[in-house]
Amino acid sequence: MFAQVKRLARSPLAPFAIAAVIAIPAFALLGGQSKAAEKAATLPAPAIDEPAGSGTETAIFAGGCFWGVQGVFEHVKGVESAVDGYAGGTVANPTYEQVGTETTGHAESVKITFDPKQVSYGKLLQIFFSVVQDPTELNYQGPDQGTSYRSAVFTMSDAQKKVADAYVAQLDAAKVFPAKIVTEVTPYTNFYQAEDYHQDNAITLNVNAGYIEMFDLPKMNALKAMFPEIWREKPVVVFASNAS
Repeated sequence: MFAQVKRLARSPLAPFAIAAVIAIPAFALLGGQSKAAEKAATLPAPAIDEPAGSGTETAIFAGGCFWGVQGVFEHVKGVESAVDGYAGGTVANPTYEQVGTETTGHAESVKITFDPKQVSYGKLLQIFFSVVQDPTELNYQGPDQGTSYRSAVFTMSDAQKKVADAYVAQLDAAKVFPAKIVTEVTPYTNFYQAEDYHQDNAITLNVNAGYIEMFDLPKMNALKAMFPEIWREKPVVVFASNAS
């Protein structure tokens, strides 16, 4: 039920839809917040990484609700943009509502443009597996259920796939999680930018602040605490009007 409410809350009709469906008890919100805060894991850096090339590079990650994924990477030094969207499906230019039917094959994803001289692809993977999501949860993250919330790395090159596959194997071998990692590592096929109202929400609290405070802000706080050397206090944003 909570996932259904969150779907409604993330639409432009949120103020009307939520009130008509459910009121979430305060104790449930507090429990969700504490659990979200406990998800962060201290992980080793990747044993192999890409060499720092010239120019910018692209990475695409899916790990539950894209608000939190975007919010984390908008605070990473070396990231030039982090855009919410839909990746890996079969429908061209899908809408949020279509993706929510779990019939398009898309995952809520974030397309990251970064400077590999400032932050490596391996470091982005370390952040993704450490603070963004639980890679042992199959087709859900926290309260959000369905294949559109799956954990996935969409690789843009053979070099990225080599690094990502090796890192998953490294983490599984080290048994840093209580269960096997189920994150998909799959070659990139498509990415479609999400609707404007989905962009920059985790840093502006523009939409459904309660959900963000429970499930997304703990991720950004974990990034700041665990990776202070790459934390950027003023985030990069999709829309200049959302800059703090």
